[in-house]
Amino acid sequence: MKIVVTGGAGFIGSTYVSNLLGDDPSVALPEAQGRPEVVVLDAFTYAGDRSNLAAVLDDPRLTVVEGDVCDEDVVDAALADADAVVHFAAESHVDRSIAAGAEFVRTNLLGTQTLLEAAFRARVGRFVHVSTDEVYGSIPSGSWTETHVLEPNSPYAASKAGSDLLARAYGVTHGLDVRITRCSNNYGPHQFPEKVIPLFVTTLLDGGSVPLYGDGGNVRDWLHVDDHCRGIQLVLTLGRRGEIYNIGGGTELTNRELTERLLAACGADWSRVRHVPDRPGHDRRYSVDPTKIMTELGYAPLVPFDEGLAATVAWYRDNRPWWEQMRSRAAALLPA
Repeated sequence: MKIVVTGGAGFIGSTYVSNLLGDDPSVALPEAQGRPEVVVLDAFTYAGDRSNLAAVLDDPRLTVVEGDVCDEDVVDAALADADAVVHFAAESHVDRSIAAGAEFVRTNLLGTQTLLEAAFRARVGRFVHVSTDEVYGSIPSGSWTETHVLEPNSPYAASKAGSDLLARAYGVTHGLDVRITRCSNNYGPHQFPEKVIPLFVTTLLDGGSVPLYGDGGNVRDWLHVDDHCRGIQLVLTLGRRGEIYNIGGGTELTNRELTERLLAACGADWSRVRHVPDRPGHDRRYSVDPTKIMTELGYAPLVPFDEGLAATVAWYRDNRPWWEQMRSRAAALLPA
């Protein structure tokens, strides 16, 4: 089975590829049909790095292609003879989308359309479109099911909602076997240090202070990246065409509660926290209902949050050269 993984050198994509090809039974994914052959298609912009794939770079089943998902020729070549596409590639940082949204529209919408069109032409058997709970907007109580209306509130979330609708349209209009996943907030090793957990951990390890938006009451459901990858693989191997599956972690925390845990893990106290104004359009609470994937496909999160967070903090503590290099890339993105 030949699987094309877009964005496969990024945080979640590289974890998926490494777990799919690797030998560690603790993170093994449900088997694809036959021994998988994997093609990683990645533009290697600021967040993607070959070092994220170090554990499997020498695997003969892996091919790495550097290219843009908006480049029709590159995409056509990568998808030739593919059995499946797992589409991670996206611009994903909300704060950057607020400051400059054009690249989010280009990559997340045009890139997805380019891939869908190529998959249709190549008669690819399955297309898993990896999305986010942010497309639903904000929910004060309860949890979203997959049929909830899309009400995105940031340019990032709007671009992902648009890509979800494109994926659905290619399924309805062209008969492409499209399956959509919407996950809650991911965490784990190799996450680029612009996101809250690696940002806070690396800053605290360096003796700096961390920013807490508003009153710190915004709520997120936390999902370990290994559990997310298990859910995606279940959707690829056992999911139904045309269906949407929420993938949740089952640990809801306010940003203040998360900050408390990160401070404790890094041996710091509240004197290292800066209260800053809330960001524009900041969603108050996310919560997905994962009942569908649990009952239909047998999904369940396996990584307890406290254990996963401790292991994540330890990884960043032990891999300073990696995140220092990545943090330099993030700094280069800031306006002069």
